[in-house]
Amino acid sequence: MLIDETGLFLNPLVRRSWSLIGQTPVVGGDGGHRQEVSVIGAVSVSPVAQRLGFYFATAVNGYFSAEKVVGFLRDLLKHLRGTVVVVWDGGPNHNGPVIREFLKRNKRLRLERLPAYAPDLNPVEAVWNWLKWGRLANFVPDDLRELDDWVVECLIELKHDPELLRALWERSDLPFPDPTPVKE
Repeated sequence: MLIDETGLFLNPLVRRSWSLIGQTPVVGGDGGHRQEVSVIGAVSVSPVAQRLGFYFATAVNGYFSAEKVVGFLRDLLKHLRGTVVVVWDGGPNHNGPVIREFLKRNKRLRLERLPAYAPDLNPVEAVWNWLKWGRLANFVPDDLRELDDWVVECLIELKHDPELLRALWERSDLPFPDPTPVKE
């Protein structure tokens, strides 16, 4: 299970677009507000079937504190059986007493750290790039609720598209887990 967070701002991420010559497209936005929808996501790999799963949560105009990360992990444990290995970066919301206490109480959860600044090893980063640079490019929501609704809709679409999820995994430098046990 690989976990990461991102923020999606109310102002659009402007990309190239097509238009008739002399008719420059206008992308709205007020240019000043830094309101955002924060998203936490996890890509899971089932140990036997090697099937990918995607789990996420959003926070409208907020961020994922250590307490909210614990809530996300608690929800994950309800959906996944057996030992759950979480691989994530060393972000500040992944440390501290709240996380340590949760780990003490949940023995089937094991944490592994990615190397410092290694987004290329985390397939969830590919999900954020797909979302920001593809699905949300040039999108101008009226408010945070509309942005959150669109983000949720896009991520539900991804959750139910195993081929796209696998393609996003392949964009990362992390090798797909080998299901064959290591002989010693």
